Amino acid sequence: MRHRTLPALLSIAGLLTVLYACKHETDDAPIDLELLTRARGPEAMVWYKFNSATLPRSSGSGHSEALLRTRFNSVAEAYLDTLGKVVPGTVFPDGSLVVKELWPDASGVGTYAVMLKRGGDPFADENGWIWGYIRANGQVRTSAVDRGAVCTGCHAGPGNINGTLMNAAFP
Repeated sequence: MRHRTLPALLSIAGLLTVLYACKHETDDAPIDLELLTRARGPEAMVWYKFNSATLPRSSGSGHSEALLRTRFNSVAEAYLDTLGKVVPGTVFPDGSLVVKELWPDASGVGTYAVMLKRGGDPFADENGWIWGYIRANGQVRTSAVDRGAVCTGCHAGPGNINGTLMNAAFP
């Protein structure tokens, strides 16, 4: 009996491994799906410098995609100046959403880098930001569960304004 049970258990373990390895939108934490939904969603957004043109990747960027553009929801928009740049010294309030669209080429978005300010959330970093890094097809590149571990090293660097770097990279 034991000799039949072991192969069956190994088959089940193999199947579970394959299922776990295949990522789909709903496979990751609900927070990742929320960030993707908000990045894609109809929420009113304003472009950095009030311009929807894509920008070339900056030389210091940790993102590998060739092009980007960044938008802010109505809460975060209140902290843009008359030129559409982040006001120096800003500390974004809860509810602020910043979505960076990363384009591998001119054909469209490949990845969304998302910052959602929600202090006290179990997925927020010490500054209240929830960080998401999700491909446009729904595959999670870096889960918000990681609390921005791969993002904050750069985003805390020189020229950042409450974790944002658009003014530093594209003055």
